[in-house]
Amino acid sequence: MIPMPISVENADHYPWGSSCDGWHLVRAAGMSVIQERMPGGAVETRHWHARAIQFFYVLTGTLVVEVEGWRHELIAGTGIELPSGTAHQARNEGSSDTTFLVISCPPHQGDRRDAPSGES
Repeated sequence: MIPMPISVENADHYPWGSSCDGWHLVRAAGMSVIQERMPGGAVETRHWHARAIQFFYVLTGTLVVEVEGWRHELIAGTGIELPSGTAHQARNEGSSDTTFLVISCPPHQGDRRDAPSGES
């Protein structure tokens, strides 16, 4: 199969949460890459992954990621690696959209477990 360029224009799209969007840019056995859009005020459920290591990388806006009770404010051009088993929650505390990549190895689908609130 010949690789073809991919973008949010031609990738598989899915809505998540109450108002967020995701686009599957890469779906492979050992890795997934998803571009996500989180509007201002959106918050995901705090959770962790049993197997997947994840890397969040902000493309536009600001993303707040709470990791094991520590608050990290990521701006465009910055990211954070989350080892498997690490409880986390992403949120957009601003008023405009934030876009970011979530890279997971192996893919995180079916690997998610809800976690109790833990922000400090």
